[in-house]
Amino acid sequence: MKNLRNFTRIFAILSIVLAASCSSDDDFVQNDDDTVSEELDLTGDITADRILDATQQYTLSGPVLIKDGAKLTIPAGTLIIAEAGQETYIAVEKGGEIDIQGTASLPVIMRSTAGSPGDWGGLLLCGNAPTTEGVNVIAEVGGLIYGGNEPTDSSGNIDYLIIEGAGSQINPDSQYNGLTLYAVGSGTSIDNVAVLNGADDGVEFFGGTVSVTNFYSENNEDDSVDWTEGWNGTLTNSYVLHTQEGFSTAVEADGDNANPKLVNFTANSTVGGTALQFKKESGATITGLALIGYDISLDFRDNGAFSNVQIEGEDANPNNAYVAEPTVDISTFSWVNSNNTGAEVVILEGTIAGTQTLDPGTSYLLDGALIVPNGAKLIIPAGTKIAARPGGQSVYIAAQIGGQIEVNGTAENPVVMSSVSGQPGEWGGLLLCGDAPTTEGTNVIAEVGGLVYGGSNDASDSGQINYLVIVGAGAQINPDSQFNGLTLYAVGTGTEINNVAAINGADDGVEFFGGTVSMTNFYALNNEDDSVDWTEGWNGTLTNAYVQNDNAGFSTAVEADGDNFNPSLINFTAISTVGGTALQFKKESGATFTNAFLSGYDTRVDFRDNGAPSNVVVDGTPLTGPDDDVFNGTAVDISMWTWINARL
Repeated sequence: MKNLRNFTRIFAILSIVLAASCSSDDDFVQNDDDTVSEELDLTGDITADRILDATQQYTLSGPVLIKDGAKLTIPAGTLIIAEAGQETYIAVEKGGEIDIQGTASLPVIMRSTAGSPGDWGGLLLCGNAPTTEGVNVIAEVGGLIYGGNEPTDSSGNIDYLIIEGAGSQINPDSQYNGLTLYAVGSGTSIDNVAVLNGADDGVEFFGGTVSVTNFYSENNEDDSVDWTEGWNGTLTNSYVLHTQEGFSTAVEADGDNANPKLVNFTANSTVGGTALQFKKESGATITGLALIGYDISLDFRDNGAFSNVQIEGEDANPNNAYVAEPTVDISTFSWVNSNNTGAEVVILEGTIAGTQTLDPGTSYLLDGALIVPNGAKLIIPAGTKIAARPGGQSVYIAAQIGGQIEVNGTAENPVVMSSVSGQPGEWGGLLLCGDAPTTEGTNVIAEVGGLVYGGSNDASDSGQINYLVIVGAGAQINPDSQFNGLTLYAVGTGTEINNVAAINGADDGVEFFGGTVSMTNFYALNNEDDSVDWTEGWNGTLTNAYVQNDNAGFSTAVEADGDNFNPSLINFTAISTVGGTALQFKKESGATFTNAFLSGYDTRVDFRDNGAPSNVVVDGTPLTGPDDDVFNGTAVDISMWTWINARL
């Protein structure tokens, strides 16, 4: 593999558009008025919760200590550059937490300027889980304290993290590792970590109970995986690569045998060396072992019992080379390789021109408002994933009147638009503006960004949407309004919308502001306001809708407001596990339902403003009141809607 140096440039200049997949350098325009307001040198104590900004590059010029009771959140795509130095590291103290929210397309990167072995100290977590050294042990680094009696202790979460160039010297006898885990407990989640070019170990466990899944180690100069002090967690799916001579081992185990587990461990050397070394009476249970290219497979340094090490259910045998086909596919770590080879990370922001087509093989970061103006078209192929910076109301995608968005997802490869952590309200979602009729009139000014909508063209065409998953939308616009997952302003029948999921939104799943557009196959999960909302005289059809409410405090499954233009809902299912209200009709709004199924709501129908119940027709019969027991149709079967599970 190559190194990460080329990738640094991408995140260091996020204000520059990398439009490698587009035909014009002006396709996506950065807002030149953007300013940096937060401190970009992380050095020092973090005593209160802090969230970094993925669009900024941070510098580490000394130790960062996340103190007891504080949490440091690092969003996907964040780049942290460490200046070379013995005292340059990030440490989570006992009681502190770190939340690294990287994704496969936008990992978090911590590296030195040059990326050379031993430049800096890496990442250290200190927990309160057991260690054979006792309680409140003093670490060799900075007087850090670790160890206790809480096996399930949590130091936070790490997902998709790349560490490069760590392993600086602590004292004549010790060095830092890429990732150091001091008595870290099983409540800590660690998945998808890569440690490259370290001067010491890739990861070292000092006791504790924590487990790690998907670990990649490349050319760390001492041990790739090291444990001592009675670590007894599980390491699952590890790939170790050695292409440089002089390393110590792929695994070094020391001290008492607390029987940790290695599941699917592949180590590959092009330069010989020793694979697994066990000191004293240390051991492990190993399944799925593949050793390739090592001179020595097993070294019992202090003549410990072979039976301490169980490999594929049998006592370890130093005479067995354990050569096998890799039990871990290196493509599992393509998120490391793609960055090493300079994968394109394109910033989406500004106003596009002409017809622009995204590339499903490119990583996209939505860093602001992306506008498709009159006469332009944005084509989003199947499998494209757009990560939205958690920038609130300033981050959204919108097609103006005459502009078109074409989302060409498939059931196998849906398009995903999501904030990097998928939490409600982190971004603004997708908006289409048409010139179909609305009761508000013509050229209405929307509450979002001065967008204009509404006219007299029933067949207004804003493009097409097929197989789209929207996650974490609903940012606050003003004290009275929020974005939705999908917002349809006076969108006409010329627009095709099928197979859309709106998940974890802070406001509505979909809202229709007038218009005539119809939609088929809609899934709404845990949107905090209304799952389906319409106003201003929408009169299209919603076919095959499935609403799920599992979080208390939502508004309704359906909210309808304004004049009744009699939209149709065919095969509508809404299920709640937390009570609440299913259908709310304001003023004289209404609808015609065919095959509606409601389950688990405290209130099925609420006529908020005492509108006529007859405005609501169910299976051909107008309601006579809110208590009519008529919503007992057949639930929509979503067992084949596996595309709704797609995420970044």
